[in-house]
Amino acid sequence: MNEENKAEETNEGRMTTEEHIKYWIEISDDNFKSMLNMFKSKEYMWSLFIGHLVLEKLLKAYYVKVKDKRIPFSHDLYKLALQCELELTESQKDSLQYITLFNIQTRYDDYKRDFYKKCTKDFAEKNIERIKEIRNWLKEKIGKQYTG
Repeated sequence: MNEENKAEETNEGRMTTEEHIKYWIEISDDNFKSMLNMFKSKEYMWSLFIGHLVLEKLLKAYYVKVKDKRIPFSHDLYKLALQCELELTESQKDSLQYITLFNIQTRYDDYKRDFYKKCTKDFAEKNIERIKEIRNWLKEKIGKQYTG
C-alpha cells in the first residue's frame, strides 16, 4: 500500500486528524534525513528528488490540518500549496514550481539523464537550502504542537 492510499484510509476514521498530520510529518522528517544522507554520499539527483518528497508530505500535513478531508492526489508542490490556500510570496511560488521539477519519478529517461547532468554538488547544495527554507516555513505554519 502506498503512502497516499494509507493516508486516505486515515480520513475514513482509522486515525484522528492530529494522528494523520503527525503521520505526514514523520514521513517527511524521515525523508529529510534521507535527503541529507544522499547528498553526503554524492547522490545529488536523488537527494533533490527526496527533497521534493519532504515538501510534498509537509504540504499534505498542512492540508489535513486546514481542510480536514482527503488529501489531493498530486505531486505538484505549487498546486498543493494553492489547494491549502497558503499565502505565498513570489519567491515561494517560484521555488515550489522549480522544486516540483525534481520529481523525476514521473519523468522520461531523457529528462532524467539531463537532470542528472545538471545535478552538481553546487546545484544540489543551493536547492537543498531552498528546500530547508520552505520546510522550516511549512513546519511553522503547521505548528509546534505537531512538529515538536
